[in-house]
Amino acid sequence: MPNLRKVSDGVKILLVYPKFPETFWSFKYALKFISKKAGNPPLGLLTVASILPKEWDKKLVDMNVTSLKDKDLKWADFVFISAMAIQKESVKGIISRCKKMGIKIVAGGPLFTSNHDEFEEADHLVLNEAEITLPLFLEDLENGCAKHIYSVRDNPDRQDNGRPQQPISNGVYTSSQWADIKKTPIPNWELVNMKKYATMNIQYSRGCPFNCEFCDITLLYGHKPRTKDKDQILAELESLYLQGWGGGVFFVDDNFIGNKAKLKNEVLPALAKWMKQRRYPFVFTTQASINLSDDEELMRLMVQAGFHTVFVGIETPNEESLEECSKFQNKNRDLIGCVKKIQTFGLQVEGGFIVGFDNDPFSIFERQIEFIQKSKIVTAMVGLLNAPRGTKLYQRLKKENRLLKNPSGDNTDFSINFIPKMNYEILINGYKRIIDGIYSPKSYYERVKGFLKEYKPLKKLHFHFGYIRFHFGYSGAFFKSLWFLGIKDKARVYYWKLFFWAFFKRPRLFPLALTYAIYGYHFRKVYEKYL
Repeated sequence: MPNLRKVSDGVKILLVYPKFPETFWSFKYALKFISKKAGNPPLGLLTVASILPKEWDKKLVDMNVTSLKDKDLKWADFVFISAMAIQKESVKGIISRCKKMGIKIVAGGPLFTSNHDEFEEADHLVLNEAEITLPLFLEDLENGCAKHIYSVRDNPDRQDNGRPQQPISNGVYTSSQWADIKKTPIPNWELVNMKKYATMNIQYSRGCPFNCEFCDITLLYGHKPRTKDKDQILAELESLYLQGWGGGVFFVDDNFIGNKAKLKNEVLPALAKWMKQRRYPFVFTTQASINLSDDEELMRLMVQAGFHTVFVGIETPNEESLEECSKFQNKNRDLIGCVKKIQTFGLQVEGGFIVGFDNDPFSIFERQIEFIQKSKIVTAMVGLLNAPRGTKLYQRLKKENRLLKNPSGDNTDFSINFIPKMNYEILINGYKRIIDGIYSPKSYYERVKGFLKEYKPLKKLHFHFGYIRFHFGYSGAFFKSLWFLGIKDKARVYYWKLFFWAFFKRPRLFPLALTYAIYGYHFRKVYEKYL
């Protein structure tokens, strides 16, 4: 990161995080049980805040926990916006308000990096990784010559070995240089009201060694996983600890196990020691590829360090579809066996699934339901295939003249952005069958009970739902579950069956049973509006 000259005092920066729509991932109805406003704080903006000059005044407005008021905008000299594709509609509203009030907009993050041509009204587009492009913008701003767009091609220190940078379809250039995240500062947690969130989050790595056709992670962050050092991770956790946080911490890495050797030899042993010394203040969740099941030592070390949940991209049980989307790490496997092995080591598995591949047969809908029920993945997120801009899938569909629009960023909203090979109505109706088949009370509670019968955590844990922590410290959540799920909900008979079964048969897992009951309530509330 280039050194910045000292900037003048008194600049006021308002960091705005746009609102997420209601989706399966929002956990809107579940959060109400624990009186929280959002699952996680905006880690990207908090990291940006730490890169900005210390002399500047900074405020954060996360529109998922509070409203954006005109007085907030009037206070600011610049409004910094970071967003993902799913927040696009909220972004448009923020930009419109800023333009009407004459406030300068600085925009960055995945949405703008992939779709910057749709946001010409933003005054400054700081694209790609902020560690590279934000200092360039700040230097030009100090010198009075700030440009409209900053991307990796603007970095004079890049090391590309003389090779020309190749533009992708929307005009954003790629480079062989990626940010050195060993120099990334600790997020500015002082800007956050932690009481509003269910879980805190940190990042250990960026990039993924795989190259799935539909995924834009390698486009945004590269193929080679870049990692922070163990001392850096411990310092970030210590900063959360000193802020008084205790509970869930989500490692937001797209593939936490991209560098297995470093995890096993350095990071996880140090993390386990730190956790033990502080009497286990946190529980960790993350995302990993299915090949985690191949490494028993890694799974043991993760559990010893405090991990108890991993999200795994299963996608599909159909081998031809896995071949089509280059999900080779999932091919030629007993996927259910892999899931159960991870669960056996004491890690709860959350799963991602997709329908809409060209090679999906008409039987795929029933096969997905059967797989989810047999694997006993309680938190099963099934979405329709969409083609994010710039991905290999996007490029292929563009050549085939099958693209319809840019994706919404929400693959669970019953829409796709291309012409599928399967009849559209058959695909949508089949997707609805899956959602009904896995979230309807009978199937869902059956899956929960089946999982709890087999689940044997290896150590005492705080339990959570997804990214949302739940335990008996949230006494209000317990009583709310009695009222909303045990009395008012039409599925109350299933709730009480699980309630008494878990209480008497698996008392240690009783909090987790209620957690999953609350989770299922959220899923049903979301999908019922589509059925």
